[in-house]
Amino acid sequence: MQRIILRVLGGITALLLGLVVVTWLIWIPSAKEPGYVFVAAWGERGSAPGQFNDPTGITVYGGEVFVSDARNARIQVFDFDGRFKRQFGTKGDGPGQLGRPMNLTVAGDELYVADYWNDRVQVFALDGTPRRHIGKAGEGPGEFNAPGGVVVSAKGDLYVADFYGQRIQHLRADGGFIKQWGNTGKVGIWAGEFNYPTDVALAPDGTLYVADGYNDRIQVFGPDGKFLRKWGGPFGMNIFGPFNGWFTTVTSIDIGPQGNVFVADFYNNRVQKFTANGVFLSAFGGKGREAGQFDKPIAVAVANDGTVFVADYGNNRIQKWRPKEK
Repeated sequence: MQRIILRVLGGITALLLGLVVVTWLIWIPSAKEPGYVFVAAWGERGSAPGQFNDPTGITVYGGEVFVSDARNARIQVFDFDGRFKRQFGTKGDGPGQLGRPMNLTVAGDELYVADYWNDRVQVFALDGTPRRHIGKAGEGPGEFNAPGGVVVSAKGDLYVADFYGQRIQHLRADGGFIKQWGNTGKVGIWAGEFNYPTDVALAPDGTLYVADGYNDRIQVFGPDGKFLRKWGGPFGMNIFGPFNGWFTTVTSIDIGPQGNVFVADFYNNRVQKFTANGVFLSAFGGKGREAGQFDKPIAVAVANDGTVFVADYGNNRIQKWRPKEK
């Protein structure tokens, strides 16, 4: 009898080990690319030019790096080596003033700012001249409850991550409502539902990528608006973790020049890189204050040459990375 029991226990142990191996192979992928190398960092806590108080958004355009300096209520602009060039914005809710600027995007000759506390998207010329704003506080079509991210299509349409509104809104250039994904004000974990969405990105073919923040996943929608796929942990179902391809709060997303998807993985203190279909490629970072480490990376932007810039929120600095040579 004892021998039979031992055999049964051995069989159960083997089965459990097999399940662990299968789970690892399916849901914890290995890196398929060499990764990235730290190049430089700039910034420290403060309010002087080149200093930050909670950097929360970043984008690159024309050899310049635009940064949302949230609690200083301003946008700062640098060259690719971190040299300060100019700043604009002051605290307030008037034209050209900012509450808590979040994720950024450039379209044409204009900078679009998700103005979180002011419940609007503000548009500036690249030199900082205020041009207009889109939206107001509310839950109606074209209204916002703390927008976290914005992207603009080739024809000028806006896609806005409405954080507390639990939706993504698609608007015309003048702010007119076209459609939305998600149920206004309601958290959900199923496809097309959101749990505090933080950012959006558009591929050249019009595919929409959504950083579904507290669902710890990426959701993808086709140019026709139909749901295509999701990834992040098992089944992309709000299961967080530190493993490759998993997230613990997604706060920013950008599309690289080769169509790869870069994601700021906030509490895992890293940036992850995927193919357009969600295949894990590589990751870089790690928690700390030393060069090449992060304290809650909140935003990511990729230049045309593949250089990656990261807003290192807790360390009040910007980091610059380049791809490792294969």
